[in-house]
Amino acid sequence: MSFLKFMMKKKELIPLFAFVGFAGLGATYMCIYSLFKTDVIVNRKKNPEPWENVNPYEPQKLLTIHQKWEPVEELKMVKQLTK
Repeated sequence: MSFLKFMMKKKELIPLFAFVGFAGLGATYMCIYSLFKTDVIVNRKKNPEPWENVNPYEPQKLLTIHQKWEPVEELKMVKQLTK
């Protein structure tokens, strides 16, 4: 029996399959989206310390509402001392 025939016979399962399909697509999208973030390491040999290249002015959260990003002065001082 094909999937469409099964769905026509059991119409009450249509919302269930829709929600499960939507959740699966959302989870797949978030996995792919997370791979392109700056804090995720995919290739450690090419860039072993990616946290050195993070821009302090760029927000690293998924959602930011009315928040200013300013660098921390102490971290700037430590970075200058370690160079």
